[in-house]
Amino acid sequence: MVHFRKHFLDRPEADEKQLDLIGDYKNNVDLYPKFHEYFRKYMPKALIVWGNKDPYFLPAGAEAYKKDIPDATVKFYDTGHFALETHVREIGNDILNFMETLPH
Repeated sequence: MVHFRKHFLDRPEADEKQLDLIGDYKNNVDLYPKFHEYFRKYMPKALIVWGNKDPYFLPAGAEAYKKDIPDATVKFYDTGHFALETHVREIGNDILNFMETLPH
């Protein structure tokens, strides 16, 4: 079985695209204040899904969304960074259930 992320990483020029993303990460981080401002101003409904064993994005990062969006739903899964690889059905069901709560 081919893993979801491996399929995309094996595409032509994917290594260069990944390096571009890593090299440009600082610009993403620089935008964080604007993201937070948007969250506080508009209070969008949010479902935050997170691997509780992610060594890169720690659980506190997920909980931090609630500072700006107090009503956000934060769901942790017993997994690491690539939660969709291990919990695709659970996360998919949670997304579908969340979508049902949105205005039509």
